[in-house]
Amino acid sequence: MSTTQIEVSILGQQYRLACSQQTEGPLRQAVARVDAEMNKVHNASSVRGTDRIAVMAALSLASELLKLQDSVRHGEAFSAEEIRRTMHSMNEQLGAVITQYEAQ
Repeated sequence: MSTTQIEVSILGQQYRLACSQQTEGPLRQAVARVDAEMNKVHNASSVRGTDRIAVMAALSLASELLKLQDSVRHGEAFSAEEIRRTMHSMNEQLGAVITQYEAQ
């Protein structure tokens, strides 16, 4: 698997990151999310050091992740695999009903 170098900007700071072609899209999405969160912290608080802004942004993102994981555990959100299984089951049921209807 070949790697490529990409240039990204987070809170106005340029970074060069290595990634594969397959992971470039998700990596750019992650960079955009981190940049947005760091800018939010920077603009909404008196925190000025980049390292402190990064820590506050990381805590905010970790909190979001924990809330999402908790909601999945409590059945308030569904995993992609569970959605796929449900859709497959529903398609099979619909197929059976259509087949039965066409046989009449």
